[in-house]
Amino acid sequence: MVDNRNLILAFGLSMLVMFGWMYFVDMPRMEQEEQARIADEQATQAGQENNSNRSAGTGDASLLPDIANAPTGANGARVPGAVDLGGLADLGRSAALSRTPRIKIDNGSLHGSISLIGGRLDDLTLANYHKTPDPKSPEIVLLSPTGTAQPYYAEFGFVAPGGDQVKVPNHRTQWSGNPAQTLSANSPVILNWDNGEGLVFTRTITLDEHYMFTVTEQVENRTGKDVTLLPYGLVSRHYTPDIADFYILHEGLMGVMQSTLTETDYEDMREQKSFKSESTGGWLGITDKYWLVSVIPDQSDPFTGSFSYNPLQGRDRYQADFLRSPITVPAGGETEITNRLFAGAKKVELIDAYGEDLGIERFDLAIDWGMFYFLTKPLFALLNWFYGLVGNFGVAIILLTIVVKLAFFPLANKSYVAMSRMKKLQPKLMELREKYADDKQKQQQEMMAMYKAENANPLAGCLPILVQIPVFFALYKVLFVTIEMRHAPFFGWVQDLAARDPTSMFNLFGLVPWTPPEFLMIGIWPVIMGFTMFIQQRLNPAPTDPVQEKIFLWMPVLFTFILASFPAGLVIYWTVNNILSILQQMVIMKREGAPISFRMFGTGQAT
Repeated sequence: MVDNRNLILAFGLSMLVMFGWMYFVDMPRMEQEEQARIADEQATQAGQENNSNRSAGTGDASLLPDIANAPTGANGARVPGAVDLGGLADLGRSAALSRTPRIKIDNGSLHGSISLIGGRLDDLTLANYHKTPDPKSPEIVLLSPTGTAQPYYAEFGFVAPGGDQVKVPNHRTQWSGNPAQTLSANSPVILNWDNGEGLVFTRTITLDEHYMFTVTEQVENRTGKDVTLLPYGLVSRHYTPDIADFYILHEGLMGVMQSTLTETDYEDMREQKSFKSESTGGWLGITDKYWLVSVIPDQSDPFTGSFSYNPLQGRDRYQADFLRSPITVPAGGETEITNRLFAGAKKVELIDAYGEDLGIERFDLAIDWGMFYFLTKPLFALLNWFYGLVGNFGVAIILLTIVVKLAFFPLANKSYVAMSRMKKLQPKLMELREKYADDKQKQQQEMMAMYKAENANPLAGCLPILVQIPVFFALYKVLFVTIEMRHAPFFGWVQDLAARDPTSMFNLFGLVPWTPPEFLMIGIWPVIMGFTMFIQQRLNPAPTDPVQEKIFLWMPVLFTFILASFPAGLVIYWTVNNILSILQQMVIMKREGAPISFRMFGTGQAT
């Protein structure tokens, strides 16, 4: 009786926590994300109105703010840090872009421009990714200039060792370049600047057909004496973005230094303030769920990598930067160094290729595969292979489910055999319960003796579920973090396998013109999944305790509500898995001579 009371209490508390979480946490978060989405779309739309004019304009360099330097390296040198916004925090994207002359970017994957004032990469949108599954919706905005509500940019340059008075280019520098030119996969851009004191800087920027920029800096020394400089690269974000805020996903500052992945989320960065590491080889930047902006120094050159948080004028400001070892430009000579910038979508095949082809250390970790890396990445590889065969990720998930089912077939087979034996014992177990109704201890002893004599295991039914939990979690991770799943359609009403089923049983799946609250968005696929779970449960032997029977009866309902908020692709996987399990269980029950019957709503009742 005490066990039953505890079981009922645990079940009740679980339901209370689930619905409480949905009502007090999940619903407000969904509303906040919707408001942020609308604001982003409005900002993006305003920015795209300026796309056709990005290469024009003379700009006003005096409007650009000053730099407050933050120490990050050796020799007293400092990488440029927080920008004083000077009250120009939100001019609007079009106005902010028009302040400076620009060179257009268009390689088919990226749209944007380079500012000739400062030479910054501060204007990028992703040509092949949109806010919604509708290809006519606004492009995803990745980088934005200062003067907008959400400045986010990348920058390369040089600083002088502490105490040296060397004039180097900064955020106010007017680089010379051809505004009529377009940076594309077949057309590099060359920028020039003469410091007027004997140093001539030449910056060559190339871009492949995807998201990798190569920035080659050449310094010519006409001063008559050797000059020492320290190259740097940085990614700076002057706001805290809306994030998914799930424990299985990292969003924030990240990088590989000393061959080790370092991840710091925004909240921890605000507390920690700064992080520094010496390394040779690696990369660092700022990641979103699907997008990454990362500076990548020469993999053979030592550098100091840093993360920092410096709020300014009430605005958060996060920065990831590197400061490379000093270079010496000999008198009458020149020196050249190369860095790279990745700014784009974290496509698995592309990230892996960059890591391998360019020798970028552990660049594949830019995708958050998690602690089950050894399982998650191969699972995605198999899923992506199926997609290549059938052209639909939903169908690929079904094929993957079949493969997983086959892999676990021997284990599940033994389990279902044991369950069939349990089902055959049901009449005898009922007799024991009636015979020893007043002596629970004797009842349990006799039942255990019967289990042993018949080689039956009452817990065998749990084993197939338990062993599949890592696979379930790994698939959840794949659906949640890989951009290949984003906006990937199935059939019918499911147009995004990475999002929840958009329908709801509480408005008769769209027949009633009413939008239920989020916690009542129980879609068609979750309902099908719950039904298959109910059928599978009813095939199993009844629990010996009637109270447990009633509690287990509600488990499909509980799981229907829980999985309703999960990605539709994951619910499809679980549904197909249940259907295959039902078929396998029925075949084994028939082979073992156990009755194929469906218990309804009471212990021992069957049809």
